[in-house]
Amino acid sequence: MSGGDAKKLVRSPSGLRMVPEHRAARSPFGLDEPPWVPDKECPRCMQCDTKFDFITRKHHCRRCGKCFCDKCCSKKVPLPRMCFVDPVRQCAECALVSQKETEFYDRQLKVLMNGATFFVTLGTSDKSELMVCRLSNNQRYLVLDGDSHYEIEIMQISTVQILTEGFTPGGGNTRAIGMILQYKVPGSEEVTQMKFIAGEDISSNKKLSAAWLAAMHKVSK
Repeated sequence: MSGGDAKKLVRSPSGLRMVPEHRAARSPFGLDEPPWVPDKECPRCMQCDTKFDFITRKHHCRRCGKCFCDKCCSKKVPLPRMCFVDPVRQCAECALVSQKETEFYDRQLKVLMNGATFFVTLGTSDKSELMVCRLSNNQRYLVLDGDSHYEIEIMQISTVQILTEGFTPGGGNTRAIGMILQYKVPGSEEVTQMKFIAGEDISSNKKLSAAWLAAMHKVSK
């Protein structure tokens, strides 16, 4: 399947969310739906040990699938990694993780999909090509367009090294100027290297390129 972005959505096993029909079309940043702890195996809250009864009802955390009382699972937090459109009920521990991921989905991911311009060098070549680099709409491929065209599957990227310049004796004040990617070519164990350098010409937006590189650094984590 290419980075063509076309995908058919179907209901997940729980029926609570819509996901791409084929796993190959799903985002590499996505999470699989967790198996829910069966009600009969959960007589007490798995956080505070409160016994469930007619008044104290049990709730499942949408992220981990464990059973909690309302007090321990009251937060409703966005969970884009599992394709939920609206905020969903999560336990305190999962809610904290999901809240930390919100910035990535609200900011970095959008920056990557909007793209930026770089001089790209393949392998050991001494020639570079000006290319627009962006994350595909299905978030599975890094798409590079110039005179040439490349699609690098995110899951095949093994190393992301951010290149910086400008530092003080005490550290800090550095800015990202490029990166080096190492990735495997599908069907081969061969590792290919690609170097990205932000353009110095007037048409290249250095601020946009730096933001794109910072977002790519987040992806590598």
